[in-house]
Amino acid sequence: MEQVRYGIIGIGNMGSSHALNLVDKIKGAQLTAICDTSPARLEWAQAHLPESVQKFDTPEAFFASQAMDAVLIAVPHYDHPVLAIQAFENGYHVIVEKPAGVYTKAVREMNEAASQSGKLFGIMYNQRTSPLYTKLRDLVQSGELGNIKRTNWIITNWYRSQSYYNSGGWRATWAGEGGGVLLNQDPHQLDLWQWTTGLMPKRVRAFCHFGKYRNIEVEDDVTAYVEYENGATGVFVTTVGEAPGTNRFELSGDNGKIVVEDDKITFWRLRVPEPQFNAEYTGGFGQPECWKCDIPVHGGHGPQHNGILQNFTNALLHGEKLIAPGEEGIRGLTISNAMHLSAWTDDWVDLPLDEDLFYDKLQEKIKNSTFRKETAGGKVLDVSGTH
Repeated sequence: MEQVRYGIIGIGNMGSSHALNLVDKIKGAQLTAICDTSPARLEWAQAHLPESVQKFDTPEAFFASQAMDAVLIAVPHYDHPVLAIQAFENGYHVIVEKPAGVYTKAVREMNEAASQSGKLFGIMYNQRTSPLYTKLRDLVQSGELGNIKRTNWIITNWYRSQSYYNSGGWRATWAGEGGGVLLNQDPHQLDLWQWTTGLMPKRVRAFCHFGKYRNIEVEDDVTAYVEYENGATGVFVTTVGEAPGTNRFELSGDNGKIVVEDDKITFWRLRVPEPQFNAEYTGGFGQPECWKCDIPVHGGHGPQHNGILQNFTNALLHGEKLIAPGEEGIRGLTISNAMHLSAWTDDWVDLPLDEDLFYDKLQEKIKNSTFRKETAGGKVLDVSGTH
């Protein structure tokens, strides 16, 4: 293979952005096909993409065309696993947009289909290309912080007004999106939470408020507490209803504390590990000597979406290791599913997650929904740049 031929299914805000980037920004890639059921989006494609790009209005015709080597799936959340499985069955490599899906039961089926296909599978976790988080991961997993004791992430800078939710009847509904701030705004943070630390919770207790700040039926304010196998604990706080918001990720370990905030990493490094100091110190009041270290981070925000696309292309052409394997998408989703289930049952949720119970509870939410909201009369809100 000298060049990777890409097809995109779903030419909304993200899909159209990926399409334009594949046309001229990804080395070794060629956009050869797109698919969308919306005539308006196909008209956009006709006007903005090269004439050589084949256009399809049904997934069936798109998959049957064999016009591409790899498929990028940029459709609503529920359809990610469904279309990915179809793509694998038709012999394509696959990248899915985040989140991997709405419920882990479907995502597990997608992962199994990927494994059986022998094709390359990736997910658009573009935040993994950020120098900030790659440096944090290196610090933690190299042992600089020592054993982790606590993780805290306050991510409340997701302010969304009511007009945002009114821009589409499907927005912030159980049937349309399958969740609120956890599933729409937070998939990257939930992924980075486990990716940078290497830790998945063993159990979760979450308190979700549904429609607390906005006229929606899904969660818009969440505080969750998690426990890890090594005895560490964690807290995750998120909302769309606060202004100004905060984005602060703090990790405490044997060797000190790391704080990620304002695009900077600060390491309060202990000269002597806390367990050692505690074992040796006999002076009563006192604590280990601590150095404040500003960790250098170079490269701005990194290549982001284009970095994932270039990496996937390089993996197909040259065997480069994937930054974001698609199979790992189930991890962050498992955490958000556990948070929802904990709130719905008003109880602890142990991991591995009871996927059947979660699925049944979600179906109950959809079936029993009586929620209605005013929408913006057919107006389509441009959300580019908000992902």
